[in-house]
Amino acid sequence: VLLLFCAALTEHKILFLSSSYQRLTDACRALLALMFPLKYSFTYVPILPAQLLEVLSTPTPFIIGVHSIFQSETQELLDVVIADLDGGTVNVPECVHISLLPEPLLQQTREALSMVLDPELEVADLAFPPSTISASSLKMQDKEIRAVFLRLFAQLLQGYRWCLHIIRIHPEPVIRFHKVR
Repeated sequence: VLLLFCAALTEHKILFLSSSYQRLTDACRALLALMFPLKYSFTYVPILPAQLLEVLSTPTPFIIGVHSIFQSETQELLDVVIADLDGGTVNVPECVHISLLPEPLLQQTREALSMVLDPELEVADLAFPPSTISASSLKMQDKEIRAVFLRLFAQLLQGYRWCLHIIRIHPEPVIRFHKVR
């Protein structure tokens, strides 16, 4: 999930394959939801019809879901990250380099997600674990996952104001992003 998240943030082409249309839609929508507060501004097609498979060779980034019947048509795509939802695999071609999160954030996010998805891991190594460990309801688990990613964005974007440069010589002040800082 973090690999797909980083691929979407760095504007790569992402293709979901599944034999279930519901799973395709849910996976595409989930990836977009994890990017909140950012909005994905490229091509987004949760279920691509068979007649439009040539769209997969477009040069622009996309998030597209395709039924696994058409998996053979996707084999020649060289620059597309393919997530097989039925098999649970993510295939990143050799020519594609996905920049992952900076290291302290990547490890913290992985740990936070594993604690949300499997809370028993926190006390698995304790000699005397507490007797009551309850898993969150699905609705609460959804909120906890969103909170992990929202916290990640807050950590990534903290201090962004140091990179803003205000030019006051115009009638209205102009704010520019100073890349060097």
